[in-house]
Amino acid sequence: MDLDTTLVISTVCTSFLTFQFLFHFVSYWFSTKVSSGFNSLSLEKKIEWNSRVVSTCHSLVIGILGLYIFFFDEATKADPLWGDSSLVKLNIAISSGYLISDLLILIFYWKVIGDKLFIIHHCTALYAYCFVLKLQVLECIANFRVLAELSSPFVNQRWFFEALKYPKFSKANVINGILMTVVFFIVRIAVIPPFYSFLYSVYGTEPYIRMGAVIQYSWLSTCVVLDVMNVMWMIKIYKGCVKVISLIRQEKANNSLQNGKLD
Repeated sequence: MDLDTTLVISTVCTSFLTFQFLFHFVSYWFSTKVSSGFNSLSLEKKIEWNSRVVSTCHSLVIGILGLYIFFFDEATKADPLWGDSSLVKLNIAISSGYLISDLLILIFYWKVIGDKLFIIHHCTALYAYCFVLKLQVLECIANFRVLAELSSPFVNQRWFFEALKYPKFSKANVINGILMTVVFFIVRIAVIPPFYSFLYSVYGTEPYIRMGAVIQYSWLSTCVVLDVMNVMWMIKIYKGCVKVISLIRQEKANNSLQNGKLD
């Protein structure tokens, strides 16, 4: 076993154990310290809360590292298909460990937080990551796709506010909702046209052909599956955002009407 393989396996295992530890121990302790409402939640809510705390930690780690790689890693910028970067492998290995950990949690607590879409998402991502880590190909593309996780902290924060029964029209809830919609759109939807435009631009080139049919079709199929889910989630987020904005406008109109009657 070569050094790169050993480091990748070690990182995946360390990541898996770290995220399991965060879920089962750290999140309970941390959440009771920062939120007085955590202890009053039901057991089912606490399980999902801890799952989302871990999700947020994972998103911040790989998202920030992914941004650094995107802007400053010369190897992947010079060769998007075959550029070899230790930082990318580290980031993908960390994410792989999280996905395996979260899959086990989803399955173990299926009646509480089980979701077929998340199972499909995690398995699809892990399948794609195997090519990156084993064959050292498409590292730039994998890192680009990882940036989608930057939207997860806002999605999770929305759930935290709901669990703590924050008013929908509270300033914190509205600001987070707007940020969630904007960031989700930027990192998961707006990137779709340039991504597939790049794929089309390299189609048929020597580096593309050298990948072989299995990797070529796997690259396209996994990205299509993930993007279809992203579009589905975006539609739900958009509808929710429009609904909240409409209710805010309605409430303002009612308040104005009442104030007018009082005058």
